Amino acid sequence: MLLIPCPWCGQRNEDEFMCGGESARVRPDDPASTTDAQWSDYLYNSTNHKGVVREWWWHVNGCTKWFVIDRDTVTHAIQPASEEIS
Repeated sequence: MLLIPCPWCGQRNEDEFMCGGESARVRPDDPASTTDAQWSDYLYNSTNHKGVVREWWWHVNGCTKWFVIDRDTVTHAIQPASEEIS
């Protein structure tokens, strides 16, 4: 079980959260002009790096806020994001 550090609620059990994926992913500017293959790639594929990855998390069963953490995909060690994202 993971303990995830919510910036507003403190350490909480992982079953209170939903992962929103890698924070560096950028939604296409105009989905209507995006090909089916490009849209499918955006929705279903991630870089899946081994090591520390910056991810969006939603505290769905808590304060309902979104935040970013750095999670090691090998050890699952979690830290608050080292810097704000834009």
